[in-house]
Amino acid sequence: MELPEARQKFIEAWGKLGSEWGINRTMAQVHALLLLTPDALTTEEIMEQLSISRGNANMTLRDLIGWGLIEKQHRPGERKEYFYADKDVWNIARQVAKERRKRELDPVIKILDELSKVKGEAKDPAFKTFNKTVTDINKLAKNVDKTFETMIKADESWFWGSILKIFK
Repeated sequence: MELPEARQKFIEAWGKLGSEWGINRTMAQVHALLLLTPDALTTEEIMEQLSISRGNANMTLRDLIGWGLIEKQHRPGERKEYFYADKDVWNIARQVAKERRKRELDPVIKILDELSKVKGEAKDPAFKTFNKTVTDINKLAKNVDKTFETMIKADESWFWGSILKIFK
C-alpha cells in the first residue's frame, strides 16, 4: 500500500471510530487529516482533501477547537487561518476524556445526585428499587469520574503501569 492510500484508509477508519464514540464522522476525519499532516492546513486545503463544503469545514473546525483538539494559527502577513492538531496521542486521549467527562458524565452525575435525595417510604418496594438503582449507578458514575480525573492528570507511563497492575 502506498502512502496516499494508507492516509485515506486511516482518515476513513478514524472517522468511523469517532462516530462510534459519539463524535461527528466529518469532525473525526478532519482531525485525522490534521494528525497526519506535518504542517498546519487552511480551510480550503481541508475542504479540497476531504471533499467537504466550506460550511461543513468551518463548523467542524470550530467544533474541534471547542474540544481542544486543534488550534488556529495565523502567519504574519497572511489573512488565511491555519489549523494544526497536536500529534501527541496521550494528550489527545486526555483531552477527549476531559471533554466527554464535561459533556456527558458531569450532567449525569448531577442528575443522579439530585435523584439520590428523593424521599420515600423505606418499606415501599418501588422506592427501595429506585433508591438502590440510583445509588448503584451514581457510585459507578463517580468511580468512572475518578478514573477520568486520574487519566487527565496522569503521566502516560504511570497511568498504563497502574492499569496493568490491576490486571496482574
